[in-house]
Amino acid sequence: MKGYIAERVVDIAEYLLKYQCTVREVAKVYCVSKSTAHKDLSERLPQIDGALYKKVACVLQNNWDDRYLRGGEATKRKYKKETT
Repeated sequence: MKGYIAERVVDIAEYLLKYQCTVREVAKVYCVSKSTAHKDLSERLPQIDGALYKKVACVLQNNWDDRYLRGGEATKRKYKKETT
């Protein structure tokens, strides 16, 4: 793995832990696709830093568990906006 990729992977992981945000938000900040950010966090990070990966995996699991709530809120806002 090239050095700049490994550096980006660690930077993305630390940002995710610091701000407890979603993969999409991290991808936007680092100007990479959602797929790249997810691959960095789920496939490349365990090879680089296993301890950091365990912390990131908890945040990713929490985001996975809460995604239906975020989707429901978005739908609620959408229909509220259309009726107003």
